[in-house]
This record gives sequence, structure tokens and C-alpha cells, in this order.
Amino acid sequence: MLTVYHNPRCRKSREALQLIQNAEEECNVIEYLKDPPSEETLREILSKLELPIDYMIRKNEPLFKEEFKDRQLTAEEWIKVLSDNPILIERPIVVKGDQAVIGRPPENVNKLLPQE
Repeated sequence: MLTVYHNPRCRKSREALQLIQNAEEECNVIEYLKDPPSEETLREILSKLELPIDYMIRKNEPLFKEEFKDRQLTAEEWIKVLSDNPILIERPIVVKGDQAVIGRPPENVNKLLPQE
């Protein structure tokens, strides 16, 4: 089963979710702005992404530009920031087992879907 950290107001997030639904994959959709992931969950996601934490951060958000743009934070500090400010989490993030992808572009989710 896939877990999708989703923002229904985001076009890319909706497109990624549609790809999953078109593939008829079972998924658990978490609207992370309403139900923010814990610091522990963010650590798990980061380890599954196998990417630097920078990829999880929405750098075009006004909050990022106003408060974090020029700050040098460690991954652990960023995890705390993302947990406290889920609007800064890049979306969507799709997790399956021990793998995860950021659905930007939405086609990235195909890496987690069965191939025909």
C-alpha cells in the first residue's frame, strides 16, 4: 500500500494522486496540512527518499523566504522546522515500503507503481 502526503489544493499533488488511482493502487492519503507528520515520521521519510533534506523543503513558500532563506540548518533542525511548519514540506511525497519519492514531477510516482 502507498501512503501519499497530499495537499488537495496543489495541482501537482492532485496529478500524482490521479496517477496512483489510475493504476488502481491502494493508498492511504494523508492531508499533511491538517495532519502534520511527526519529526520521527519525517526522519523515516527522509531516509526512504535517499535525498538531502533540501528536496523536502518548499523554497518558494513565503514563510521560507521570510524566515529560512538565509539560514544554514542541519537536517535535524530542518525536520523540526518542517514538523512545526508543514506548509514548507514539498508535495506530494509518496511512500511504499522502504522507498519514497517526491511527486514533482507527478510521473515520479511511477517508480513505486507496478510496471506492466
